[in-house]
Amino acid sequence: MCSPIRCAKCGKTTWTGCGQHVNEVKAMVADSDWCTCNEN
Repeated sequence: MCSPIRCAKCGKTTWTGCGQHVNEVKAMVADSDWCTCNEN
């Protein structure tokens, strides 16, 4: 199961866990509060 955690780099919300439930975690967080540090 995945759960939300705070990114140490930007302070926004990201996830931890198996990776299969990321969409459920993202659904709980506003887009503007979601970490994008590792999307590049």
